[in-house]
Amino acid sequence: MNNKRLLALFGLKWNPFLPNIPVHSLWPAPGIDTFLFQIENLVMDGGFALMAGEPGLGKSKNLQYLSHKLERLENVVVGVMERPQSSIADFYREMGDLFGVNLTPSNRYGGFKALRERWRQHITSTLFRPILLIDEAQEMVTCNLNELRLMGSAQFDSECLLTVILCGDLTLPERFRSNNLLALGSRIRFRRILSPYDKKELRNYLEYCLKQAGAPQLMTKPLMSALVEHSAGNLRLLNVMAAELLTTAAQRELTQLDEQLFLEMYSPTPQKKRSR
Repeated sequence: MNNKRLLALFGLKWNPFLPNIPVHSLWPAPGIDTFLFQIENLVMDGGFALMAGEPGLGKSKNLQYLSHKLERLENVVVGVMERPQSSIADFYREMGDLFGVNLTPSNRYGGFKALRERWRQHITSTLFRPILLIDEAQEMVTCNLNELRLMGSAQFDSECLLTVILCGDLTLPERFRSNNLLALGSRIRFRRILSPYDKKELRNYLEYCLKQAGAPQLMTKPLMSALVEHSAGNLRLLNVMAAELLTTAAQRELTQLDEQLFLEMYSPTPQKKRSR
């Protein structure tokens, strides 16, 4: 369903329940601005930060929100790793691409030195540490995580050359309790662990999304309450149900989504009694 049809039927500028909403209209989840403030201070000194949570709580959108805000800071370089599951050779290739250094996997020591020198030059000219954002960081192999730790550490571990934000599911913080990653885990300065949202937060999310998309009256209040009640604190589940309702409403050319539509689509169908 394209935006022209959404605008004609409902007055929506975009579908607020799909992932590709404009970045400037992302919902500021509870606690995200506090975490952003911590990261803005972290870039002065460098180091690691962690964000983790169960599937469907909006970790990637939180990271996208952070990226958007950090990129607006003057003189701050932000790199986003696209393939966290890479081998060590591809890891170095991607790091070189992100920070503008021509690296060859056959000469890792040369790449190690070149990246650190690039970061030092950036720090000298701006006083800020470069930022590396890694989504789905639980997929990273242990050697690459340790390579990041060593690469960003200088002067006998008294200086950090890089700010790294790791984002992943709840297996990620568990990995940092293992002996192989304990040294990195002890260096994580800020942690944000997402938990299921309460009903008030989900209601706020719905109202915010509809207002940003230009149609605050799209849903009736009873429908909003029903969606919040049945989403189990999970944003992804809420969005899936809301998107299905919107598609059905467009098919029927309705002008507003109400509780009756929800009941038609999601109420259990009573089973017919078998005849004896």
